[in-house]
Amino acid sequence: MIDHELDRATSVLHVRPKGPLTAEDFASLAAQLDPFVEETGGLQGLLIEAREFPGWDNLGAMLKHLRFVRNHHHRIGKVALVTDSRLGDLAESLAGHFVAAQVKHFPADQLPAAHAWLIAD
Repeated sequence: MIDHELDRATSVLHVRPKGPLTAEDFASLAAQLDPFVEETGGLQGLLIEAREFPGWDNLGAMLKHLRFVRNHHHRIGKVALVTDSRLGDLAESLAGHFVAAQVKHFPADQLPAAHAWLIAD
């Protein structure tokens, strides 16, 4: 399950995984995000807040996640990954090879700094 909130004023989508990711999570994200992206041209930022990476419910969920990234990464300016997971640093270094967005890792206690980075020009 992914809690998500779109701040239309700052053009930032804040997502919080609460358990293993499901295919339905990405359908729900796309349903909220796609009309906004069509209207505005894209997102200023994506804020992913997860103390630890929760994994996927099944292989189908992982594939839906990968398709979601493929279909949306070029419409997002920055991604702030707020986590204490060891995968945070790895994700930051690898993401540049796979996504158009600028990606930065922040420790879990630095949520305000992550948000400030996303909305800074």
